[in-house]
Order: sequence, then structure tokens, then C-alpha cells
Amino acid sequence: MPRYKLVIEYDGAPFCGWQRQADDPTVQAAIETAVTRFSGEAARLTCAGRTDAGVHAIHQVAHLDLAKAWRTDTVRDALNAHLRPQPVSILSAEVVGPDFDARHSAIRRHYRYRILNRRSPAALTRAHVWHVPWPLDADLMQAAAQRLLGRHDFSAFRAAECQAKSPVRTLEQLDVTRQRMGLFEEIVIATSARSFLHHQVRAMAGTLMLAGCKRLSADDVAEILATRAKHRCGPLAPACGLTFVGVDYGQTR
Repeated sequence: MPRYKLVIEYDGAPFCGWQRQADDPTVQAAIETAVTRFSGEAARLTCAGRTDAGVHAIHQVAHLDLAKAWRTDTVRDALNAHLRPQPVSILSAEVVGPDFDARHSAIRRHYRYRILNRRSPAALTRAHVWHVPWPLDADLMQAAAQRLLGRHDFSAFRAAECQAKSPVRTLEQLDVTRQRMGLFEEIVIATSARSFLHHQVRAMAGTLMLAGCKRLSADDVAEILATRAKHRCGPLAPACGLTFVGVDYGQTR
């Protein structure tokens, strides 16, 4: 039974997250339905990182097992044909060994959070950015972000419904940069870790926003982390600004 690794891109706006639900549209359900229509099999997908409602992906990875060996370009193109007109695209498909697991073989996951920082709201990207109309200092946000790097208890940045057994995570990257192009003013938060807690990236983005408008200092952010004081954390940044941008794997293919 061959195993296929899929690289997937999707707009999360019309979906209630990745994970299949009984009555609501999800990315997993859309792809699994396409698999059944294409192959006649009821395959189950496992992904690298389950995204919440409204969260996007440009390089999500999933695997599935099929009874029949298909050409990889046939798998990609047939799935895309059956996914239309939904905003989900299979970028590639490849055969991998049975020891490859999209979730458990991952050694690092990457996310990007986008803040549109100008007075006027977005016309074309409103479903992909958090519009913050007041001025933000990206340098202050970057200074605060560096206080979160490393291995810590991230209870202050964890959703109440998070099912992770431990709140301890190792944050490998958290960088804040400002991008300018004409009247386009965007602040981008890039972060990487082996794994994240539920809502961790959005909670960090909301807290860094407060640092950017000088309501929190870098020391305040470090104290929130150290005291695990969730009530002092910034607002939960909206899902629309978050994108899953990639996942790294070791030598196991």
C-alpha cells in the first residue's frame, strides 16, 4: 500500500479549520472527499499541523495511504480537479516510505503572521491580514520578541482548551520586520519551533502588538512569560493574519 506525501496550499477563510468535523466544512474533509471521488477509496489524511478556522497555509504537508499505486502527477492533478472551486490546491505529491509521518516525522514548523499597519483598511488582502490602524514600532516588537526565544513554559500564551500534555515549548525563531511598498505598510512576524501550543502564535502576535504601541515593554513581555500570567497577555490576534508556511523533516522520507 503506497504512502503519498502531499504539499498543500489553502485559503482558510471559508473553512472551520483543518480537522474534519461532523457538519462544518474543513480542509481535511474537502481533500478526503476529493480522494474518494478520484480513487474510490475512503482514505484518511494526517497533516503536519492542524490549523484553526480562518488560518491559511502555503506549505501544509499531509500523508495518506492508497491501495493502488498511482503516478504522482495523476494524484496531484486528479485531486485538484475534484477540489475545484474550493480554495485548496495540491502543489505536489510524492511516494514516501511507510515510516514517513507528516505529523510525527516533522522536526520544525514555520508560521507567519501579517499585520497591515496603516490607517486605511485592506481592500484585496482583508482575509489575510490583521488591520491595526494605529502606529506600531517594529523595533520595539522585535526587542520584545527576543525575550520569548528558547525553552519556556508558555502557559500565558496557551488557549484554555489546549490539549497538549505540557505547556513547555522551545521557540527557535520569533522575528518582527516591517515591509514598505508605497502606501503598503505591513509588519510580518516569522516564527519557528518543533511544535506550538494551541493559539500560541496568535497570542504572541497580540502581545507583540501591545509592545509595538508601547503599552508593554520588553521586560513586561518577559514577566508575562515568567509568571505565566495569561490575564496579562495581549489580545488573541485574529486567525486571518496567520499562515502555516512550512515544515522541516529529517532524513526519514
